[in-house]
Amino acid sequence: MNQKLFITALTLLASGSVWADAFTGEVEKQPLNVAAIIMFVIFVSGTLFITKWAAKQNKSTKDFYTAGGGISGFQNGLAIAGDYMSAASFLGISAMVYTTGYDGLIYSTGFLVGWPIVLFLIAERLRNLGKFTFSDVVAYRLKQGPVRVFAASGSLLVVLLYLIAQVVGAGKLIQLLFGMNYTSAVIIVGVLMVAYVLFGGMLATTWVQIIKAVLLLSGATFMAFMIIKASGFSFENMFQTATEIHDNGTAIMAPGGLVSNPVDALSLGLALMFGTAGLPHILMRFFTVPDAKEARKSVFVATGFIGYFYLLTFIIGFGAIIFVTKDNPQFFTTMVRDGKSVVEMIGGSNMAAIHLSGALGGNLFLGFISAVAFATILAVVAGLTLSGASAVSHDLYSSVIRQGKATQEEEMRVSRMATVALGILAIILGIAFERQNVAFMVGLAFALAASANFPILALSMFWKGLTTRGAVLGGFLGLIVAAVLIVLGPTVWVSVLHHEEAIFPYRNPALFSIPLAFIAAWFFSITDKSEQAELDKAGFEAQYVRSMTGIGASDASDH
Repeated sequence: MNQKLFITALTLLASGSVWADAFTGEVEKQPLNVAAIIMFVIFVSGTLFITKWAAKQNKSTKDFYTAGGGISGFQNGLAIAGDYMSAASFLGISAMVYTTGYDGLIYSTGFLVGWPIVLFLIAERLRNLGKFTFSDVVAYRLKQGPVRVFAASGSLLVVLLYLIAQVVGAGKLIQLLFGMNYTSAVIIVGVLMVAYVLFGGMLATTWVQIIKAVLLLSGATFMAFMIIKASGFSFENMFQTATEIHDNGTAIMAPGGLVSNPVDALSLGLALMFGTAGLPHILMRFFTVPDAKEARKSVFVATGFIGYFYLLTFIIGFGAIIFVTKDNPQFFTTMVRDGKSVVEMIGGSNMAAIHLSGALGGNLFLGFISAVAFATILAVVAGLTLSGASAVSHDLYSSVIRQGKATQEEEMRVSRMATVALGILAIILGIAFERQNVAFMVGLAFALAASANFPILALSMFWKGLTTRGAVLGGFLGLIVAAVLIVLGPTVWVSVLHHEEAIFPYRNPALFSIPLAFIAAWFFSITDKSEQAELDKAGFEAQYVRSMTGIGASDASDH
């Protein structure tokens, strides 16, 4: 069986390395797990009840997009953690530690390093300047039309690519556990995703993310505790046992197995650091809190929970090495491939954490962790869909097409239409990409966010000289170059398109595309002598005062 159920998150992200057999072949169905089905039903019923409650609270676009700005810093921190701790993180990082050992910690740490940048550079200013989306911040003193078209284009591309991988992952998880038809599984995911956003808006999405974060942290904590307990509460014993069992022995404790190329290593670091600060569905969460102080608090809380979670995934990965062994037919099956018998994990190595949950807590806990993994995907896709819908309705329709004259009712109607359209598109693409390796899509999403959204967001807040022409040309250049380099690199050119050699030799374009976006924005701004350029620069002082003090931020809805 050669189905990689969930794409290893960090290979996705940074190196974007693609496993050639990831989405081919038939799924081997697990025996029907009644506990898992019960857990799924309980979770889905509970979250739909929350959605019904949230629907009654939504009276305006502010309620729909940002939960009325009434989420506390602690709640928002948990929700951000819920948004960020995707199934690819939970299943993917633990699977990477399971297969390669120590290097998984490098990637876990990599996920975390972007948060100090968000905390110290972006959170407070973003909250003080914005209304619903990060496009509001970029367009604050620049010409609305062209800047919002760029920002919305970047957001939609990032959201869509991220969305496809999550939907395919959810479909495969349900198919594997319940023996359901893949198409039906994807349709169920799509319908639930649309329901959460369509009726509940940001308030329902936030509470789904909070509940899911608590469940995921609780489940992962229990798993880590049981692993450490079995090792006599000694990490040394845990590592020693793992090295005795793993095929690679003590080599799993050595670094350098995954990112040995210094250029790719540096690109990885840049993509992880700056990609986080450019993800539209993460940035959108800062508008759900009442003020900048709560925005800072929410990042602080999120960083703590996310850091704790990634340490747990590291322990879970080593625990899987110890407990999910090849001699157990519950976890592994013998397949015939190319005339040879090979032993492979049921569901692929990305199911290591799921199998481990069964080994540690039996069928009931397996059902719980499976339901949490599914909840994780639903929470992430709901956040993605909401940020995509807001890009269409708020940035494109209300601000560009209607030039700020759209009523709240019109904007809400367009937002709901965009939500349905995104849901249908996610279902269609999820079905279309069932047998394709979609690993490059999440890698592409992070690379695009780091190469296009982050440079322009940072320059708009910190550099007086940025002009509309510089922002639009620099942003689009970063977006296009990042996409082209990934297509020409080993990630797509070799692994997906099956050419012998990549035109661009590196897996991640961040080292090249991020500086290019900054340089292009700078160059096209300083050479811009138009009247609009003078207006763009003149507005910086007022923007700076508001970004630092928050004066006027409470009236952002009128901006």
